[in-house]
Amino acid sequence: MQVFRCSVTLAAPLTTVFSFFSNARNLELLTPPWLRFKVLTEGEIPMSRGRQIDYRLRLRGLPLRWRSEITAWEPPHRFVDEQVIGPYRTWIHEHRFEVEERPGRGPVVVASDEVHYEAPGGALVNRLLVAPDLKRIFRYRTARLRERFGASRT
Repeated sequence: MQVFRCSVTLAAPLTTVFSFFSNARNLELLTPPWLRFKVLTEGEIPMSRGRQIDYRLRLRGLPLRWRSEITAWEPPHRFVDEQVIGPYRTWIHEHRFEVEERPGRGPVVVASDEVHYEAPGGALVNRLLVAPDLKRIFRYRTARLRERFGASRT
């Protein structure tokens, strides 16, 4: 099992940041265009534990379907989505949102991601393909979040 972690410090209120993440359609805004990511689930998508959401994307030119399930829902501090159908043997993505007080700057929100995953093809495929792709994807995501909510200097 591999673990990927990243975080970004945002200059926005916790309720604003969590509300953004509570809308599954916003994932399209945070995903790089080269993945051609699209939420397939129709209509409103009220988030709660047990909610399943369908997506499609293209990874390295291959069309993929993905279904995730929200397995933990603890607003406004945490939620977890797990792959039900998709390209990984295992994909468990925990999102955390914590308020930190910065001296002279006031409160900021630290949005953290921790992904436990098992790539098909094992360690070699992970090292050569999957891990570099995850870094690129989350760099893009971090940049979009900073644009939307402002970055807070430490």
